[in-house]
Amino acid sequence: QAILCLPRSFECSQKNAVLVPAAALGVGGVLLYWLRSGRKIKTIDMGDGWWGSGERPFKGKEDASIRPFKIETSDKEIEDLHRRLDQFRFTPHVEGAAFHYGFNSSYLRKVVAYWRNQFDWRKQVEELNKYPHFHTTIEGIDIHFIHVKPSYVPHGQAVQPLLMVHGWPGSFYEFYKIIPLLTEPAKHGLNEGDVVFEVICPSIPGYGFSEAPHQKEFDSVATARIFHKLMNRLGFKKYYLQGGDWGSRITTNMAQMLPQSVKGLHLNLVFIATQGVGMLIRTMLGAYVPWLVGFSREDARRFYPFMQKNVYDVLRESGYLHIQATKPDTAGCGLNDSPVGLAAYIMEKFSTWTDKSFLHKDDGGLESKYSLDELLTNVMIYWVTSSIVSSMRYYKENFSKDPTLTAHERVGVYVPTGIAAFPQEIVHTPRVWAKNVYKNIITYSYMPRGGHFAAFEEPKLLAQDIMQFVQKVEQL
Repeated sequence: QAILCLPRSFECSQKNAVLVPAAALGVGGVLLYWLRSGRKIKTIDMGDGWWGSGERPFKGKEDASIRPFKIETSDKEIEDLHRRLDQFRFTPHVEGAAFHYGFNSSYLRKVVAYWRNQFDWRKQVEELNKYPHFHTTIEGIDIHFIHVKPSYVPHGQAVQPLLMVHGWPGSFYEFYKIIPLLTEPAKHGLNEGDVVFEVICPSIPGYGFSEAPHQKEFDSVATARIFHKLMNRLGFKKYYLQGGDWGSRITTNMAQMLPQSVKGLHLNLVFIATQGVGMLIRTMLGAYVPWLVGFSREDARRFYPFMQKNVYDVLRESGYLHIQATKPDTAGCGLNDSPVGLAAYIMEKFSTWTDKSFLHKDDGGLESKYSLDELLTNVMIYWVTSSIVSSMRYYKENFSKDPTLTAHERVGVYVPTGIAAFPQEIVHTPRVWAKNVYKNIITYSYMPRGGHFAAFEEPKLLAQDIMQFVQKVEQL
């Protein structure tokens, strides 16, 4: 009888051998589907908005046309600028102050003299117009952007659309040096797997040649939605994103809003909150045993001493932020009326945000990384458009809703992400912390040099990192 039962027990064990893995596979599949479904649910609601003047019209569709645009200047505009520069009231600086008190007024006198007597705005307008500019109306306001396509595409080569978003106090002009590297890489010795881009650089509404919102509460989520609509209007269903400063937050929101439209997200600044007891403990341990909390040696080198690099340095560089996040119009009125005040306010950021050690230099180290023509062209974009106040309001609108800029960290970013960590950036975010929000980091690069304005300062380094990231994503 026992012998007769053997075939049955063998048959049962065979069935179990098939059924158990099958059941496990089924349960695993359901779990995986549930997890993936959960990811799809966790997105930022796209919503809708109206930022034009007055009430939103009830009838008629918005004009969806894309209109060519050209930057122009006039004798009257230049004469007004020169008159104001001639009336500059000089304030003597404190001896030995360098840039510790802000923009050194003796060096400012040199900048103003160059601006008045040598800077050629008409020539710079020609430079700005070398790329095609456009306007289109979205949610009641005119959005400005440049759209640059490669002049030559090898047979069979796919062109990748790339939206690049600037921050404050920058502009679309920050990308002028990197655009040719991305659209014509072979010409510039960049042949990273034959990746070629067409580049779209919009101006954030309220910055430069994009119309300022006429309504309150225009934040990064509203900007993300408008830029998605822009890319859709241009005919792109899927595209890559790149950003730093506010551009980092806007493109992150875009990835959280419509992940199915984003092929990949590349950032050169990552905002991550360092709140909570757990984060505090990890920060303290990282100073002594960095490997225990997932820090690399380079993370530790960039992150410590913690108080100096993450508290004192940040406090020193963020005074403007408190003003702009609370009552931007008050200070903004003075900046909008005085080109010299505007230049000092904006160009000071291009000093210490490029390299913290420039604080100790009488000229702020500005001309060691940029030319005065480049710096003044960026200032002029704010001046001729009277956009400094509306650009400052962007802080008010974002911080009023989300004082710690952490509201969206609960919505994970699952699109492929590349991070370029530049050593002179205002804050350093280790990869292990970035993973709390960015769940699919494909590349994380410790860049050898450079600061906050990466595309403007180190275009080749940034271009190489973007191309290597996209190449890896395309191979997935």
